[in-house]
Amino acid sequence: MPRVGLIVNDGKDLAISTADLIEHRLTAAGLEVMRVSSSGGVVGFANPDQHLRSRGYAACVPASFDEEMALALVLGGDGTVLSAARQTAPIGVPILTINTGHLGFLAEAYLKDLDQALAQVVAGEWTVEERSMLVVSVMRGEQRRWEVLCLNEMALHREPLTSMCHFEIAIGRHAPVDIAADGVILSSPTGSTAYALSAGGPVITPDCPVLQLTPIAAHSLASRALVFSDQEPVTVFPATPERLMMVVDGSAGCYVWPEDRVLVRRSEHPVRFVRLADHEFFQVLRNKLGWGLPHVAKPSSSHADAPL
Repeated sequence: MPRVGLIVNDGKDLAISTADLIEHRLTAAGLEVMRVSSSGGVVGFANPDQHLRSRGYAACVPASFDEEMALALVLGGDGTVLSAARQTAPIGVPILTINTGHLGFLAEAYLKDLDQALAQVVAGEWTVEERSMLVVSVMRGEQRRWEVLCLNEMALHREPLTSMCHFEIAIGRHAPVDIAADGVILSSPTGSTAYALSAGGPVITPDCPVLQLTPIAAHSLASRALVFSDQEPVTVFPATPERLMMVVDGSAGCYVWPEDRVLVRRSEHPVRFVRLADHEFFQVLRNKLGWGLPHVAKPSSSHADAPL
């Protein structure tokens, strides 16, 4: 019997009720459904006083999931998708994202499309789009103290008060650079439309093999977002005597001490998104962020020629 996963944000009533319906329909269609909570992909924030020991990012994969599964359906908002990516990417299982949240920037289908989406799943009428993920590690000497998979971004900043910090950043074989800012963001192309966009970084189409470094409130007119090859690993040295807070995908993180360094590199495990139709990225930008919409106050030629 073909097996599919069902990853559910079980903190939301709408996601739970929709999952019940989907499980019933898929089982009736002859599929074996392995249902798990998206909380398994939530790494959380490490206690600053404990000695951190990395379990490795494969620890997020549910025990009932394996490489033989056809796909996994994800029910929730964008935060649930970020968690589900950690649960599925290490074993290469594609995910079909069905939005039961708010913005749904990473959603492939919505509740109004549910019947059609399930019919396509059962019929095998779907394709897969791969997007790069990042591996974020906190190192002290040769010891790997903490590690997580990341779909959007890693942000490093002072906590609890915002103030300027110094960061020494080494990108691959290039000479290290010093950045003075409230913090720095390292993001994937998918993450270019998240925190990095709010910090003034460019939008990057998902198929570009690049990473992006974006300062947060930089203390220099010359410090701007930098886009570079994702074949270059990035090491961030916090050149400040206070501990810093590292936040990954908005839902995971730990403290970074002056003797630590943060290593960010492209993961060998991409997240695999199920596509039910041609995925038009610019249309998503238009629908979700208003990119490229005609300006409502755009004058006509007759108005432009009118006297002041």
